[in-house]
Amino acid sequence: MNRDALRIALLTHSVNPRGGVVHTLELAKALCAEGHDVTVFVPAVIGETLFRVPSCRMVYASITESQAGTVAMVDARIRAFKRSLREQDAMTRFDVLHAQDSISGNALAELKEEGVIRAFVRTVHHLDHFDDAHLAAWQQRAWRDADQVLCVSETWTREMRVRYGIDAVTMTNGVDTTRFNAERTVADQTLRQQLGLGDGPLVLAVGGIEARKNTLALLDAFVAVRSAMSTAQLVIAGGASLLDHDAYMRRFIQRAADLGLSVGPYGSVVITGPLDDAVMPALFRAADVLSMVSLREGFGLVVLEALACGTPVVASNIAPFTEYLDNMTCCWANPGETASIAAELLRVLRGDSGTDFTQAVPGLLARFSWASSARRHVDAYRGLLAKQPIVIH
Repeated sequence: MNRDALRIALLTHSVNPRGGVVHTLELAKALCAEGHDVTVFVPAVIGETLFRVPSCRMVYASITESQAGTVAMVDARIRAFKRSLREQDAMTRFDVLHAQDSISGNALAELKEEGVIRAFVRTVHHLDHFDDAHLAAWQQRAWRDADQVLCVSETWTREMRVRYGIDAVTMTNGVDTTRFNAERTVADQTLRQQLGLGDGPLVLAVGGIEARKNTLALLDAFVAVRSAMSTAQLVIAGGASLLDHDAYMRRFIQRAADLGLSVGPYGSVVITGPLDDAVMPALFRAADVLSMVSLREGFGLVVLEALACGTPVVASNIAPFTEYLDNMTCCWANPGETASIAAELLRVLRGDSGTDFTQAVPGLLARFSWASSARRHVDAYRGLLAKQPIVIH
């Protein structure tokens, strides 16, 4: 490690492949490639492993308390982070401590208050609404007590500045075009068989069944797609979340039944659940269109990943998508109108979009590299360190 290298701790809340966790791992990889000493901390119970093992040093923060209920789960993970960082002697071991979520942000806020660390960085991917007072307070403290707030889109940077008075800085995501590409393999066809995908048009949604993802509206829109293309399938992948989406899932299953849509392998709707990380490029390539009609997003990493795999995208005509996409790289849908979602999906599936997305997508992808993101993070880290008092141990 060179003399100018930083010792960086990146904290992420879960072993599951959520957007913020993927961001953490990709950032860690890029920071290591720049010559920095990176350690990823993730809370886990005995036997759990991260969905993708990073090439850098990794520490599992052992969860020992009960996780029965969302509040207990969050509290248990905060405690796990705190124990692990104390054991690692965080103040002397690391130059930078960087939380990617509210759970790790609260752990660092408490350690800062207790004098165990001096400062920390927090990335805000997006903020949620919580009716529970504990969860709402935790979410607020995680950014309020941070010494530097970063956001993955200008949308959320502006939100933090205007609504909360936080001088946030935008740090965009990247996409690994070596991993996500349009080159088909034998494994692509095997995946179709494994997941129960037919030969008809495939509409893909990634991220599970959640209100924020607008999955019920997508389901209603898919009825119109099926009416026009009887062999079409809706594939919903992923969905491993720490939040409770069971009630919304039940509504989705009931709605599918009411609409006469079969759910299961080779059915009208295929719900894969969490998938092995290695198969995601093949899944994107299998799809004829990615539907990203969320009501709220931090950035939407899967959009870039799908486009890198040669898969057209229908996206909500809202920020942050409007920051980096345009009419030459996607089709826009009004997420509040089922007819709009259906119409745009059918335009892509019928080849009536009127745009050759392959012309503009390479330029779009070139704007988003993890190497560039890592260098901008380092600049932010050094800026924060320059403001900290020098401590001689």
